[in-house]
Amino acid sequence: MLSDTAIRRTKPKEKASKLFDGHGLYLLIAPTGGKWWRLKYRFSSKEKLLALGTYPEVSLKEARERCHEVRKKLAAGIDPGAERKEAKAAAKAQATESFEAVAREWFDKFSRSWVPEHAAIVMRRLEANVFPWLGVRPIGEITAPEVLTVLRRIEARGALEVAHRVKQVVGQVFRYAVATGRAQRDPTGDLRGALPPPPEKHHAALTKPADVANLMRAIDGYKGSFIVRCALRFSALTFVRPGELRKAEWADLDLDNATWLIPAARMKMKRDHLVPLSRQAVEVLRELNPLTGSGRYVFPGARAAGRPMSENAITAALRYMGYERGQMTAHGFRTLASTLLNEMGWSADAIERQLAHAERDGVRAAYNRAEYLAERRRMMQAWADYLDGLITTGATVVPFRASA
Repeated sequence: MLSDTAIRRTKPKEKASKLFDGHGLYLLIAPTGGKWWRLKYRFSSKEKLLALGTYPEVSLKEARERCHEVRKKLAAGIDPGAERKEAKAAAKAQATESFEAVAREWFDKFSRSWVPEHAAIVMRRLEANVFPWLGVRPIGEITAPEVLTVLRRIEARGALEVAHRVKQVVGQVFRYAVATGRAQRDPTGDLRGALPPPPEKHHAALTKPADVANLMRAIDGYKGSFIVRCALRFSALTFVRPGELRKAEWADLDLDNATWLIPAARMKMKRDHLVPLSRQAVEVLRELNPLTGSGRYVFPGARAAGRPMSENAITAALRYMGYERGQMTAHGFRTLASTLLNEMGWSADAIERQLAHAERDGVRAAYNRAEYLAERRRMMQAWADYLDGLITTGATVVPFRASA
């Protein structure tokens, strides 16, 4: 029989050696000094080997206890080695069917076509709000009340809109699990009405011509970065989304034909978007080209030319000019343009197409891309002329569409 003293005194040899205890239990000592408990046993006339841990993490006493438990199973006709393999297989199967495993599989499959920022937000929401509580649960066993508990936790911290977004993502994961045979149904469908509706979100914007006139004068007089000043004016002239503006690339611009083709990969609606450029917008780009034209981005970041402008650059400039959060935002240039262009009598279809909003009818969307381009080109030039007029003559809204 072995003793702890004998084990401690035994030195490693050039080849692996064994210290036997009894009933098939022995300690395997490697030349490097590692010590592993092993149990040799027979089952169905076959000799087999079972690992029982390492020494000293598993003491001699604990190894003997494990040996005793194994021999009890053998007496009951159970093969402990086969049992262990089955347990590992079951654990592995359960791991691949846990909510987190399915969610990550879904994310890997579908996030490749998403905008990187959106993909990062989706995964961050899952990791912060869902995985800690539902991640290890088999997805097919999760119930609607369990999901609601997760959503209530988000709601309790005042993030009701995030709770709704998380519910949407969780539902997509469940529907993927149903499609791949790992869940019977999507329980988020039972939660309709369980959360209060999110507050209606408005992007603060100036919509009175007098206020817009002051804004355009402030942009012209902006004393900060020249690149940011160009971005502010270009945003007012084109009213694209802030992310589309920040990531504008010189390769996508055709200044000779006064067009900017934004690839689908950088568009919210995942389809190419053609922006007709006014004479003033082209002038902004030509003025900026000697400074940034040798790089990839039209509006590069202040610290790294190889990266686009910071998400906060436009907002910071607006705050520097004295516009508070509730008055004007980077996204507000879109609301500003939409409001005034509609008041001026331009076609709602042309305005919506220029804003790159979703078109529910696919045939109609394809038709609009061709039909409204000429009108949008006229509209964008008239809009730029209008903004220039506000700077010099004041704030009178002129229905210029008829004369454009």
